Amino acid sequence: MKYDVVVIGGSAGGLTAAISAKRFYPDKSVLVIKKEDVSMIPCGIPYIFGTLRSVEDDVLPTERFLKPLGIDVLVDEVTEINPKSKTLLTKSGREIGWEKLVLATGSRPQIPDIPGVELEGVYTVSKDYHYLKELKKRVEDAEKVVIIGGGFIALEVGDEIRKLGKDVTIVVRSRLLRNSFDPEFSEMIENRLKEVGINVVYGHVERLVGRERVEGVKLVEGGEIPADLVILSTGYRPNVELAVKTGLKVTRYGIWTDEYMRTSCPDIFAVGDCVEHRDFFTGKPFPLMLASTATFEARIAGANLFKLQIVRENRRTIGAYSTHVAGLTLAAAGLTEEAAKREGFEVIVGRATGPDRHPAKFEDTSMVTVKLIFSRDRGAILGAQLAGGKSVGEMINVLALAIQKRLTASELYTLQIATHPLLTASPVGYQILQAAEDALAKLRAGA
Repeated sequence: MKYDVVVIGGSAGGLTAAISAKRFYPDKSVLVIKKEDVSMIPCGIPYIFGTLRSVEDDVLPTERFLKPLGIDVLVDEVTEINPKSKTLLTKSGREIGWEKLVLATGSRPQIPDIPGVELEGVYTVSKDYHYLKELKKRVEDAEKVVIIGGGFIALEVGDEIRKLGKDVTIVVRSRLLRNSFDPEFSEMIENRLKEVGINVVYGHVERLVGRERVEGVKLVEGGEIPADLVILSTGYRPNVELAVKTGLKVTRYGIWTDEYMRTSCPDIFAVGDCVEHRDFFTGKPFPLMLASTATFEARIAGANLFKLQIVRENRRTIGAYSTHVAGLTLAAAGLTEEAAKREGFEVIVGRATGPDRHPAKFEDTSMVTVKLIFSRDRGAILGAQLAGGKSVGEMINVLALAIQKRLTASELYTLQIATHPLLTASPVGYQILQAAEDALAKLRAGA
């Protein structure tokens, strides 16, 4: 059995790579090999605990996307890749030939080195359908749930479990969403979580307490938090074992790739969580695992499999995020103010706050706060952070493009926009323009 393109992995990155490959090279045969009989929509996993009715509501309809395009799907596990013969072996004993290979092997939860993690009642936020089915049932039976971690998934899962009427505590070592937001935005989300009844505790976990089943979380700083269920949300590790075994270049951050997503073997590409990502501004590797980034990389890989197309290359990763927790939407792209200063940039910050409807009497109006970070030397945008209602989720995409195109405060200030009373902020007080104006004023004043 031989295919022109074989994609290993059936989540967002793998599916997008296969679809892109078929669309750019319709005459090529494409196969997707995935370990899981049922794939999950990664970003939707936190919502299976509350907003969604069941785990099935978050299932990724793989075949519905692939079959109409003539892409084959095989449920199996790849155990060996031979770059010289361009063949691979699967767990079931199949040998499959390929011309181009795409690794989209994803990531898995990172288990912290804490005594007691092996106790019954301790879970991670896995992407495995059957594991999540069990975890959902455990959540429904629990009363006191402790979540260890302060990232996006920890907050989203905590908020969803809170909606079930459970007693939820989030334990975090530093501030919430530290890597993506500056302190004032972390404070906003902490206050909102406390308003809806979620406990936020700062401290280092010494161990999980219990004989056979978890009963609590003991902190280094003292004190013990009772728990009948603990969820570890302490990050993810790239699945690189197959790449290492194949002899590809792998760093501590993942599989190395060039700007076309080629690995150290030119006929093997890699995308998504298993890949080393590099910061847009500094070029430094950094841990970033987002479905949006995976699909961005997958489109580049799919387009460049057989023919390099210069306009479709990865010029490093911006890192655009959004989340909606306890009725508050937070979004960010690029560098935070703290990160920019740490890298040695001299910065100017522009701020604006105002309603996202006009007039602000409409029932779905939310107050939106915008923070834009610019370089002092030429006023180029380095980063953006927003908080408010659901409108923030699309506003950040405008700013991500602005960062990608290195727009200046002056260019953002003169951005031509579409507005409507029911849909957007007033054209007089559009927050992105106001924040850019605030930065321009400071630049002119030499602040």
